[in-house]
Amino acid sequence: MKSCEALLAALLAALEDCGISEDEAPENVRQTLSLFLHKLSESSRNNVKRCKERYLDEALQLQKQISEAQLRGLDENHLLLLVKLLLSVQLQSPSSSTACRKVDKMLQYMAKVDHQLVFRETLHCLDSMAHSDQVLTHQDLQRVWKESYMSMLNKVSELFPVVLQQESLRDGPLCYIAVKVCLQIFQRLATEVAPLVWEQDHRSPTAQNILQALMDILLGQSCNRDTRLLAGVAVAMLINTAPDSTAGGAAAWSLLQVSISEPWLLTVGALQVQCNTPGKDGVDRLAVSRGLLTCSLPPILLSSQDDTSETCLLLKGLFPVVSALCEEKIDVHYFAFEALTLWMKRVKESLPDIWKMIDERLLSDNSSLQQQLVHMIWTNAESPVDGVSEFARSAFFLLLDLYEMDCEQFSDTKRALYHDLLLRIKKLPWESKAKYRHLCALLPYLGTDTVWDQYSELPDHLFKCLSTNHLSPCGAELYKCLIQHQRKELCSASQQSEVELDLAGHWARRWQPVIHRALTCQVPLLQSNCSTQLLPITFQVFPSAVDHLLVSLDHCTPGHLHAWASIMSSYRAVTGCSLWAPQGSSAFETLQLALGSADDKIRVAALNLLCCCPKTKETPSTEEMAIMKTFIPQNLNCESSSFRQHFQAGLKRFLVRIRDGCLSHVRGRKGKKKADATNPQTMEDVLEQGIGFVDWLSQLPYSFLSKGHNYQRKKTVLLLLSAVLETCTDTWSPDKKKGQPPANMGSLIKCARDKGKWDFFSRTNLLALIGCLEDSTNEIRDLSAGLLLRFFPPRFPDDVAEVLHIKSNQFLCSPRVQEAQMGALMMTVLFLKPQDQHEDNNLKSTVTVKSGSEPKASSMISVLVKELEKHYLTARADMMLAARTTPIHGVLSALQKCWFESPNDDYAALDYSLITELLDLLEKISLLLLGVLYGDRNASAAEKDAPPSFCDMGNAITSLIAQSGGGQMDGDECVLLSEEHSLVLTCCWVSLKEIGILLGSLVEKILSESNQHSQCHLTKDDIIRASKIFKNILLKCRHWGAVEGCCIGFTKFCASLLSSSDPEVRGIPAQMLKQGLQVVQCLRSTSVTRRAAGLPMLILCVLSAEDTSKARPLLAHSMQTLLETAKTPLNEKWDQTRDLPQVCAVHTLQALVRCSSLGVAVLQFAPSVAILSLTLLSSPCWAMRNAALQLYSTLCSRMLGQRSSSDEAGPTQHAMSPSAFFFHYPALQPFLLDELRGAAGDLQCPSNEAKLHLQPSLYPILTLLAQLQPGVQGSSETLSDFLPPLLKLSASPVYSVRAMASKALVAMSPPSEYTNILIRLLAELPSPQMHCCHNRLHGQLLQIKAMLQRALSLGSFPSDDMSEVQRRVQASLWLVTKAQRCPLVRAVYLGVADSLRVLSCESFMSELSDIVMQDLQKPQQGLQIGLSSFHQQAIHFLSADSKCATKMWNNFSAVSPDLRLSLVTWVLDGWSSQQASLKSVIQKALQSNLKEALLSHNVEYRRLYLQALVAVMTGADPTSPHSASLQGPVLPECLHLLLRDLEDQRGGPEFLSQALHAASLLLSQAPDFSLKISTYQRWCSILESQRVPEAPEVLRMASAEALCVAGVPLINHSQQERNTLSAIVTRVINTGLYLLQDQNQQVRMKAACYVSMLHHVRRGESQKSIHIMQVNLALPLLLDLLMEVCWDTPGTLDVLLCHVPQLNLSVVLKEASASGSSGLYEQDEANVFAEPSVMAAYVLPYLLQMVERYSQSSTLAQSLNSWAEGNAAQVLDDLGVCRNLQQAETFTPSSLALLTDPCFHSALCGLFTRAAFLLLLLKTSDKARHLCDPSSIHVRIREVCSLLRRKGVHFPPTLEAAVFGELPL
Repeated sequence: MKSCEALLAALLAALEDCGISEDEAPENVRQTLSLFLHKLSESSRNNVKRCKERYLDEALQLQKQISEAQLRGLDENHLLLLVKLLLSVQLQSPSSSTACRKVDKMLQYMAKVDHQLVFRETLHCLDSMAHSDQVLTHQDLQRVWKESYMSMLNKVSELFPVVLQQESLRDGPLCYIAVKVCLQIFQRLATEVAPLVWEQDHRSPTAQNILQALMDILLGQSCNRDTRLLAGVAVAMLINTAPDSTAGGAAAWSLLQVSISEPWLLTVGALQVQCNTPGKDGVDRLAVSRGLLTCSLPPILLSSQDDTSETCLLLKGLFPVVSALCEEKIDVHYFAFEALTLWMKRVKESLPDIWKMIDERLLSDNSSLQQQLVHMIWTNAESPVDGVSEFARSAFFLLLDLYEMDCEQFSDTKRALYHDLLLRIKKLPWESKAKYRHLCALLPYLGTDTVWDQYSELPDHLFKCLSTNHLSPCGAELYKCLIQHQRKELCSASQQSEVELDLAGHWARRWQPVIHRALTCQVPLLQSNCSTQLLPITFQVFPSAVDHLLVSLDHCTPGHLHAWASIMSSYRAVTGCSLWAPQGSSAFETLQLALGSADDKIRVAALNLLCCCPKTKETPSTEEMAIMKTFIPQNLNCESSSFRQHFQAGLKRFLVRIRDGCLSHVRGRKGKKKADATNPQTMEDVLEQGIGFVDWLSQLPYSFLSKGHNYQRKKTVLLLLSAVLETCTDTWSPDKKKGQPPANMGSLIKCARDKGKWDFFSRTNLLALIGCLEDSTNEIRDLSAGLLLRFFPPRFPDDVAEVLHIKSNQFLCSPRVQEAQMGALMMTVLFLKPQDQHEDNNLKSTVTVKSGSEPKASSMISVLVKELEKHYLTARADMMLAARTTPIHGVLSALQKCWFESPNDDYAALDYSLITELLDLLEKISLLLLGVLYGDRNASAAEKDAPPSFCDMGNAITSLIAQSGGGQMDGDECVLLSEEHSLVLTCCWVSLKEIGILLGSLVEKILSESNQHSQCHLTKDDIIRASKIFKNILLKCRHWGAVEGCCIGFTKFCASLLSSSDPEVRGIPAQMLKQGLQVVQCLRSTSVTRRAAGLPMLILCVLSAEDTSKARPLLAHSMQTLLETAKTPLNEKWDQTRDLPQVCAVHTLQALVRCSSLGVAVLQFAPSVAILSLTLLSSPCWAMRNAALQLYSTLCSRMLGQRSSSDEAGPTQHAMSPSAFFFHYPALQPFLLDELRGAAGDLQCPSNEAKLHLQPSLYPILTLLAQLQPGVQGSSETLSDFLPPLLKLSASPVYSVRAMASKALVAMSPPSEYTNILIRLLAELPSPQMHCCHNRLHGQLLQIKAMLQRALSLGSFPSDDMSEVQRRVQASLWLVTKAQRCPLVRAVYLGVADSLRVLSCESFMSELSDIVMQDLQKPQQGLQIGLSSFHQQAIHFLSADSKCATKMWNNFSAVSPDLRLSLVTWVLDGWSSQQASLKSVIQKALQSNLKEALLSHNVEYRRLYLQALVAVMTGADPTSPHSASLQGPVLPECLHLLLRDLEDQRGGPEFLSQALHAASLLLSQAPDFSLKISTYQRWCSILESQRVPEAPEVLRMASAEALCVAGVPLINHSQQERNTLSAIVTRVINTGLYLLQDQNQQVRMKAACYVSMLHHVRRGESQKSIHIMQVNLALPLLLDLLMEVCWDTPGTLDVLLCHVPQLNLSVVLKEASASGSSGLYEQDEANVFAEPSVMAAYVLPYLLQMVERYSQSSTLAQSLNSWAEGNAAQVLDDLGVCRNLQQAETFTPSSLALLTDPCFHSALCGLFTRAAFLLLLLKTSDKARHLCDPSSIHVRIREVCSLLRRKGVHFPPTLEAAVFGELPL
């Protein structure tokens, strides 16, 4: 049979040859048919799925344009060819259901024209496939026709023996498709198949053979799990063909013999087959049960065994099998629970018949079936196996449905199960995901009122749930169910329909406080989850809830502004209301406030409000566009990646609204409808406004793409540019399912172009993006290249292509990795753009090219291979020279990008010789580079699997450098690597990494595409050679980056081989795995310090590539081998300097456990691995213990699943309860219990034996148990055996063991036993006269404290039991007195008493406080271990009582230095600023003793003291007012001490930062302002020295805080004493300007806080309404303040000009033209965030304002004239230099060098800023006019700007506006 491609090509040619005459069809029909055929042709040629589907969709639309009558007019031969063509297209697209459906629609349309013709050709096509002599391909097997079923059955019967004999076939897709064909035949042709199976006379050997084959597959002859499961469905479907239920039931019961282990006989009607169960993996039982449940008819499922009506197949036959599968720990647990869900569905369908059969309730209360189902569901609700918890949830829904039907049938009104389940759900910890899922299911049966009344903690638990990432979806779903049912109940209960506002009122009484609290809290995750999940649900159910939410907000309160924006945006997105609808005009002011907030989250929420709208055709209003034009430039340099993503998404929605609205207006204008023509001017205005906004936005990004701008701005503008081009061009993207441009987008583009707009792809824009290809960050480079390739025209201009080619060749030879990547990217861009005529002589090299291939692709690849060979030869001759000039890795990266990252199919363009040449080169290069690292070129080729040590590599490279004359062998040893050393290392390691990536992609591409072509370009020997390259790199290279990069390619390599149809090729990874495991087991000669180097990754890559649908034998074999190797005892003479096989095996196990792709599969080995790692902790070898601990830690993270991220859950607890943990890992329970008992037993030695028994596994075990989530454990799942040893471990001599044992005790104890355990522990506390062990006493108190806190947190402590606990605690008061000498014991007792403070009597607490107070006041005697802990606990305890706390702080100066340190530390760690009464006491004590503290010699004490003082004086709110000032002479003395330390830089950055903050506080509170001028000058000098980028970050932050503290009152006071303070104010404002440009975001935010406070105070608003503004808003406001307060101050002009770049343009051009350095690294700027060009644009309007005030101040006029005299000549010279730049329009390498020079753009912006300033000054000042003519300089500025624009230089909009007249000049 001809291939589909050949047949399709022949049919297309035939249709084109037999042209359709004019008599048959008119011209338009013939043209449409021609286009139709063209689209079908394009679809057949294109292999991209979305492209194929797009062409077919267009063909379908074209076919519909031809009427049926016109098609009938065609000749019959033409119709026949057309039908054949469509059938051929369908045969070519079997894997795409979408494509098949589209062709089906075309065939159906043709059937309307000639039904018989279509039917006949379809039948002929299928018949030809069924009677073909070939073995059917899996594409052919998907098409069966009813009349050919017997032939098809015979074919399948003949196919099965062939398939089952070959492993590759029986485990591959062919076997699966064959089974699927059987299933479809049995399903659709049941009547025809039935006689062959059930009638003895018609019994068919074919059916017998097929049944035998299906059973063989089902029972394990095939390893493919999906095939086995499908075989079970096929056998069940065969049983369905039974003529009656008795026969079918007998066959089904016979099939259930699969559960027995002996051979058995399956009887299906007249067919009998022998069955053997070879394995115990459970898939056979699963396949049978799943198949019967999936498709068996109800009578068969209800059939009885041996004619007894009580043995129903569904209940007595299938349920035991399914329940057993769910209880077993097998690899198919997911499918087992799927089967359980299917079983419950089938029971629900057949429930009436089941009632008749059993004559009683199915799920009566306390029945075994009910208990068994609840147990299975409950136990697996938190299963770590993916998907099991979802099926458990579905099963729970079904259980409740079944129970409800059962109760209704038997009139049970109590429905006790519901209330029992609610109680059980309530007892689950809030951290349990199942709690919320179960409650969702139970809610409809109990009602919201019952749940609300009986579960009062629900709102609080939901609140906590929303603050935990993995629980928030469950909480949101429960909330949705609750309010939906609430509304339903309200509507059903009300006699008349309530208005929406009343319904919302009912909602608000329950939920408004919860939503309000979540929206206004300070937890970002809680805010986000509430905004994105709860608010949309709320407004969908209760739209009027918006009023109740908004009325509770106060925009002056922190957090409320974000809540407002979230509520408004969510409400608008759901309801589609107007932006201003809910609150009218006040919403505009609030929106402006939110858009200018410093908080990214608030701005994002406000942006969403502005951009969202359910109707995409609703064009934004004029106000919305104006707001966006202001907002966008202010947010281009945001540091948050999340904000940038939201910014791009929001802007894209905004642009879609503009585009769709404009398109509707364009269509309306074309349609000339009367309705549209009523207001044509409004339509034109909307269109003009929308087109203008897009044009403005499309030009804005190019102003900020030069190298002078920071990464954040460039990344943001490229994302915005991408949004514009994606939205407003007609570029179609085949890789996107949604977001394609509208079909009529061209009309809008034409309309915009007619208006002179939307020139997106101009030459200047192209040059700006090409300049980004040399950016230092790969994100910018990749984004720019993506835009160039995706949107810009397919050809570059000739000169641009030439320059790119020169630069790419230059960069490919650079030793710098990022420059080599630039060259590779440029080469890729050139490769994907057709520039045939600009290839140099190298591209004309001879290369063998097959006919029909693309010569350019082959030539480019060939040239790169030749270049690679040149690099190799250079390296072989002189490695040092190669490392500098031909470092190999650039060419490798270019090859990889050009060949494998391009969407083109260039497979046919290359022949075998080129591939083998490349393979040879890769092998030689890898051996050469590894030889360099070995120090012996021949050593790397030897069979050594151990990499050289780092010392060996260092010596080898040093020797190489010396041989090359680049260094000396002798001399002093240097710690740092030399430049030459770094060059060689980088060349070797980066090249080895690129070889791995390239080789993996090469093999993957060739093997995957060889299936589509006639031959493969790789032989088995080639593949083996490639495997050796991988093996050498992974086993002989230490560099983790090289190993990790190589693994990327090696994983592709293994996956490609394992999916090959050639068994020999498929066996290569297994052979490599075997070799790797052998290496693990060998003793090697050198020490591995990199966790077994690349060996674990070799094994991991092979196992990760293994097919997940199979049994994964390679994984099982590897785990078994590694476990056995790790268990092997150490040799008696083991050497720690050698690689131990056991250690290597443990590291390999860790890599397998850590891998996410193997995570679930490895869990079946988790108990064995855990036991191994805990056992190996006792090894005498340190390396073994270290490896075992790492393995154990990784395994625990994998077993326990997700960790709770909320503060309430604590840092250690996970969501899995102890019962669930040991259900999933039952083998661990006895082992852990034995270990705990052994450790507890060691503590029971006689008291006179002072022995320390250390058990290394003890602490890790306790840590594991402590991480389990305390939960509910019933009597059947009690873990009480763990409690005795945990209680005994309280006596451990190790502190950490005692502490962890207390946590483990809480986790392992059921809540019902909390009281008993507490009372038991308290009863064991000794009396003062008893002799006691302090370790045991301390441990018992720790357990009491932990248990008590957990019990109190649950809130269900019985009052009688609580009284008993209190009595026993009070009876042990002596434990806090001096009679108890251990401070640790006293501290823990205080903690216990503090936990009971609310419940204890006042007298006891008073007595306890007196004892503690007296103890603190006594002088310390000697050193006591744990005294600091007791001090901290005592201070915390006493501070809860204001009287005690006041007394303690009033006595601050008299207490010991250690206690003072503890008090100061408590202020920082435990003090709450809300304790207002205590705040004044603490502040007074700290201020009174400040001088003494500053004179202390303890720097740490001084730092903590100052930090505490600052914390008390400022509080939590940085904008809050400060407290009362220091009085008397103490202030100036303290200020002097602090400023002296700051000026002398004494004490380190941390201390100096606190000193600066404290000095600023004291300075702001001095009573006499006139005395502070000299102090302020010293303070300003300190700030100026610390604001520089080179200063430590903590000091720059302190400078910003100092501005907030002392800068605000200074500027306020300057209004009264302007002449005296203006110079100081100018310096302070300048410091603020510098800090607003700081590299650290927190420093900038603090500086913005300073400006916000200034702005707020100067406006005279109330203190509580301060809003921290965004940094980019603060900059102009601070400049406004400078101009308002100090415009005529002599230093103001210098302040403005110091922010304008002052670079000499001639020097910049000279440096840009110089050749680059050959070194590896370049020095970054001290402040990479600062943008001189942007700052110049900020400053320019204020410079122009200074000129406008020329006549208002003689001082100012003199300053301006002096500046003009000194700078005019330089400005004119620089403008002349710009005019003398290359005048030709041709783009040259020097032009690109200027574009990418980091200083050039800044120098130009500084030049034009000064030129514009000078120009206005010349026009204004008569004294300066003699310097030059203003009109001529204006013309010169414009000419230079236009020239630079044509060269690709873009300027900030402010500068362009000044140059071209939009700003006054």
